[in-house]
Amino acid sequence: MADQKKNITVALVGNPNTGKSTLFNALTGLNQKTGNYAGVTVDKLEGFFYFQHNSTKEKATLIDLPGTYSLYPKSIDEKVTTDFLLTENPEVVVVVIDSTNLERNLLIATQIIDLKFRTILAFNFTDEATQQDIVINLPELEKTLGVKIICTDSRNNFGIDELKKYIPEAQTSTSHFYDLNSPHYKTKTYKDCLTQNSKEIESSDKIYRFNVIHYLVKKYTQQPKDLILKSKASRIDKFTTHKLYGYLILLLILFTVFQFIFYLAETPMNWIESGFLNLQDYLIEVLPDNSFTDLLTNGVLSGISGVFMFIPQIAILFSFIFILEDSGYMARASFIMDKIMRKFGLNGKSVIPLISGTACAVPSIMATRSISNTKERLVTIFVLPLISCSARLPIYTLFIAMLYPNHLFFGVINAKGLVLFAFYLLGFLLTLTIGYFSSKIIKTKESSVFLMELPIYRKPKLSDLSIQVFNKVKIFIFDAGKIILGLSIILWFLTTHGPGNTLNDLNNQKISINKRPPHPLNDSLIKTIQHQQLENSYLGLIGKKIEPVIEPLGFNWKIGIAILSSFAAREVFVGTMSTIYQSGNDEDLQNIKEKLDKEKNTDGSKSYSAATCWSLLIFYAIALQCMSTVATVKRESKSWKFSLLQFVLFTSLAYLCSLVTYQLLI
Repeated sequence: MADQKKNITVALVGNPNTGKSTLFNALTGLNQKTGNYAGVTVDKLEGFFYFQHNSTKEKATLIDLPGTYSLYPKSIDEKVTTDFLLTENPEVVVVVIDSTNLERNLLIATQIIDLKFRTILAFNFTDEATQQDIVINLPELEKTLGVKIICTDSRNNFGIDELKKYIPEAQTSTSHFYDLNSPHYKTKTYKDCLTQNSKEIESSDKIYRFNVIHYLVKKYTQQPKDLILKSKASRIDKFTTHKLYGYLILLLILFTVFQFIFYLAETPMNWIESGFLNLQDYLIEVLPDNSFTDLLTNGVLSGISGVFMFIPQIAILFSFIFILEDSGYMARASFIMDKIMRKFGLNGKSVIPLISGTACAVPSIMATRSISNTKERLVTIFVLPLISCSARLPIYTLFIAMLYPNHLFFGVINAKGLVLFAFYLLGFLLTLTIGYFSSKIIKTKESSVFLMELPIYRKPKLSDLSIQVFNKVKIFIFDAGKIILGLSIILWFLTTHGPGNTLNDLNNQKISINKRPPHPLNDSLIKTIQHQQLENSYLGLIGKKIEPVIEPLGFNWKIGIAILSSFAAREVFVGTMSTIYQSGNDEDLQNIKEKLDKEKNTDGSKSYSAATCWSLLIFYAIALQCMSTVATVKRESKSWKFSLLQFVLFTSLAYLCSLVTYQLLI
């Protein structure tokens, strides 16, 4: 067996929309991992592949650097790429070039060559160049540049093996593309000039390079005046970016995406939930009745279930996002929405996460990675939990039904549906409002300029889609999942333990009742004991402690327990209320509704008056009452301070709005 030599590092560099990510996937497949660059929140995508060199199997670590137009950085993404190249010194740099747009793409290629890296140019989209009758004199251009050029079509895996073959043979060019007569380069290397970060040097360098590149393209390429694919894209853009039709098309696409996320995810989510419930029931049946079994079934498995429950939504959402991005439509959506969103401190690319947030905030927060501007991405993450997600629906359904049992407006419009729509509208308006003020608070040195070259329309590559979705799901499971699982175990402890022997005594009573012959009265007694156990647990006692704080909102200690319990997931609120009020079936909303309607205060007034119901609805419309969201925000922002600030601010805002609502309505 041939010996394996040491690992070499290969950096993958290129402009946005050059097929760099597709080439990375073609080279590495699933051999990828995601980290982050030191000191910044930009993701670092790293993979590896093997190749043969002199009859020896060698390994290459491939670093996919953020897309950049030049090594004079204008954003954090571009600065990461520049800093990596200037400090890490990879053995080989592969520059991905769009063969249909050499004039723009050769700028960074000449900069890499002048830094004297061992360089290979991957001329991608060669199939599209051929289709549009673009002819490039590759041998002569290769000779002038002084580096190897490999023709690739990463979408169809063309040229991948040849690229692997030439990586160990990459050469340092003896050519140069900066002005040797410029005073900036006296006794200095090109690397020295880049590190000075001088606007004067940048300006003169770019002017000189573009003149050289224009000469090279004119000398070594031939192409028609009108390119077929770009002309076709321009005709489609007359509709997709139209000042009226463009918005209608975007709304239709987003509506379709939302419908698919909501309905396609429901069935697999139910399967996952049923699978975990069946596993819990099985373990309860076969394992001894003790604390360890309770921890395993109601703590660990419940936490894992809460993680895996989100996988269908994450997978479906990112599938659609990938399709929209890879097809070229996402750039158009961002383009037409940028002017509107920017007025509120957001970005055109904020549109997709905000709309998909109506299904679930967790995958939507992860989707903000498409926003390159750090400040606008953080603002989008910050306001996303204000969008009403599907987890709020059980709460909305219960209390709106209590407020408007059978009301019709104008004899036709269902009041419940109208109020539900109003809460979704409220979330969107709050998002824009908080976004506006957040943008004034969050500071960044990064310039906020929306520059985007609209790519041609392309058919998405399904194998890339699978890799992208797999990586997103893996990130969620192993990063956010660890936090969710830990918090679930803490909540289990608080609901199953309490001071003194009260809970043990109640548990012994329950065991004694379970030994009796089956009788309907026994079920009622068991539910009463469960109610008492919850009331005397640490969580129940905390509910009693916080009652004076939440009483001005119209909430009693039972609502307090449900609010604390629902931190695991908002929809847990209804289940907790069902347990407290012994409603029997958690999903029997009519039953619990009747029980809440009959609940009286000590003075004989209704516990769940209209004021209380509206107050509770307002609270859940605003409060960040979801640990999955908190965990995901922490992961995406790389900061507990950011996540906790968001939680405290929205909880405080929810408290204030609920307080005002209740006090005005009582």
